[in-house]
Amino acid sequence: ADTVADRVRVPWFAGAVKIKVSLVPPLVLLPVFLHVAALHFLLGLVILTSLPVVVLWYYYLTHRRKERTLFFLSLGLFSLGYMYYVFLQEVVPRGHVGHSQVVALTGGLVLMLAALSRAKKDPGYLPIPAGDEKSSQRGLPNKGVRGSSNGLHGVTPSGAAGGRAVNGETKGYSRVSAEEPEGVKKDWCTKCQLVRPARAGHCRLCGRCVRRLDHHCVWINSCVGEQNHQAFILALSFFMLTSVYGITLTLHTVCRGRTPFVALFYCPGAYSDYSSALSFTCVWYCAIVTAGMGYILVIQLLNISYNVTEREARLALRDNTGRRLLGGLVIDTAPSSLVHLFIYFSLFYSTQLYTCLY
Repeated sequence: ADTVADRVRVPWFAGAVKIKVSLVPPLVLLPVFLHVAALHFLLGLVILTSLPVVVLWYYYLTHRRKERTLFFLSLGLFSLGYMYYVFLQEVVPRGHVGHSQVVALTGGLVLMLAALSRAKKDPGYLPIPAGDEKSSQRGLPNKGVRGSSNGLHGVTPSGAAGGRAVNGETKGYSRVSAEEPEGVKKDWCTKCQLVRPARAGHCRLCGRCVRRLDHHCVWINSCVGEQNHQAFILALSFFMLTSVYGITLTLHTVCRGRTPFVALFYCPGAYSDYSSALSFTCVWYCAIVTAGMGYILVIQLLNISYNVTEREARLALRDNTGRRLLGGLVIDTAPSSLVHLFIYFSLFYSTQLYTCLY
């Protein structure tokens, strides 16, 4: 497989360019599956039900192997482009969508891509120390207090270190005091050989420590951390608004005289011609993706309101230091309130939005 992947190249002016094999399947399979699904209602039901299952299976496969892949980023970007193409080719020519509505949809897409571009940048990687710095830092923690190699550690409600001793070997992590003006305790990463701030974590996929690490997002093929968390939330928000607006415009065109919610489940004329069938199939594909992205956005906002990162929530469950709230949607690791949500955005929203646009 590695040999085949290495041989997949395309000619270019400066020489052959290697193509990531994981980029190709979405570009080929997505249009094929959607066009086949548009042939008949039952085909659409089978394909649209199978697609999320296949994507989740591939996610768990790559997650278990701890591999980075461009498949999900390619699928997301190509889905956006292809849905926009179908909208312009099949929906707009019917004459029920005005120019202002097309401009609004296009503007939402551009804003979402701008926020996504910002979210793809540095999430807050901690600088890797030079060789002489590493050798001087190796003397800081001894073998008994070094953290786990994956950089994951527990957070107790009091903020103290959470470590477990199994067969005489320390599991989890231990904090190392450092002389700092703020008096903030630091963590030692055995992979990066550096002392990291509290709430920072080591990503095994990126191989770097990230400030206030939330999680590694496969949809942007990057970590979500201190520097790009706001842009990540903005990208999700713009996507939700743009997707729901595009779904509404398409259903108003294909299923005349019905509200979008009713038309989504009952549209008798959807398969009267192939153009309508393809548009209706793409609407359902967008609805499935939007539901998934909406779930991620809700979880993110709930975590922000409780001042907890996704990584801290997982570790709190692992170490039994957190409690499930709202039916398990959020893990509370310390006393907090919804005020965190407003403070979080009031400090960074304007700056991040300006950065995304300019």
